[in-house]
Amino acid sequence: MNPALPNTDKSNILRKGGVNRLPSWFRQDIPDDKTLNLGHLFSEFGVHTVCQEARCPNITYCFKNKKVTFMILGDICTRSCGFCGVNKTETQVLTLHEDEPERISQIVKMLDLEYVVITSVTRDDLPDGGAAHFAKCIELIHEINRNIRVEVLIPDFQGKITSLKCVLDASPQVLSHNIETVRRLYKDLRPQAHYRLSLEILKRTKELQPSITTKSSIMLGLGEAEREVITALEDLRENQCDILTLGQYLAPSLNHYPVKEFISIGQFQKYYEISIALGFKTVLSGPLIRSSYNAEDIYQEASLCMI
Repeated sequence: MNPALPNTDKSNILRKGGVNRLPSWFRQDIPDDKTLNLGHLFSEFGVHTVCQEARCPNITYCFKNKKVTFMILGDICTRSCGFCGVNKTETQVLTLHEDEPERISQIVKMLDLEYVVITSVTRDDLPDGGAAHFAKCIELIHEINRNIRVEVLIPDFQGKITSLKCVLDASPQVLSHNIETVRRLYKDLRPQAHYRLSLEILKRTKELQPSITTKSSIMLGLGEAEREVITALEDLRENQCDILTLGQYLAPSLNHYPVKEFISIGQFQKYYEISIALGFKTVLSGPLIRSSYNAEDIYQEASLCMI
């Protein structure tokens, strides 16, 4: 059974108000003192998390359990993806804080984290796309303790293999790159990205470092057809993706790309079963799943499958 499915009524959720009303399983706990204190700590250190910047619905659960996804290279993205809640610019001159990796490593040590997830905004203005910044974060964390496992969720680096190699040479345990949606929707949702390039990132990762675990994620409810999703799953496996997460898209605001459909529990289960049959090592499929959700647990599960 797919462990990502919520323990709730499995009737067709469109009966609960359609695309303008959230189903009951999206109701989240109110942040407690532990969650708020962690947020204050990140603010004090000037460190960003995708949990906060992208308005993740799982933030209370994750912060209470010290599950954090750091967001590096600042908090402003150079791309204009229609689904993303992170701040964007195509003209503003952006800075790069060289001490950011050090500040993140200090928090990792303070919180005694054993598994660290690092993602970033996309910085097309930087020659290497920020790859050296990723590498520095990994190296500083491993200096604290070589046994700390690091998962990086990287942008496409505009296809620069030297940038990809720079990150891989720092020896993360997991290299993740999200294709986000089906190929047809790229022109509307990811106008500055390319479907085939995202797949190529995963394939080249395995060619450069065969032992590494690769991972990707797809959002559902954007107007994709079932056949298109299955094709995307097949494409990911053909390009040697090991771990897959599937979750429900939620629009960050009324100005973002609208939710076209709330995917039923049964459909999430169907995609889970198809994905397992295709050969993914680990799959999480459910409404509240996000790309870094329970990242340590699914990494461990995938590692057992790869022995």
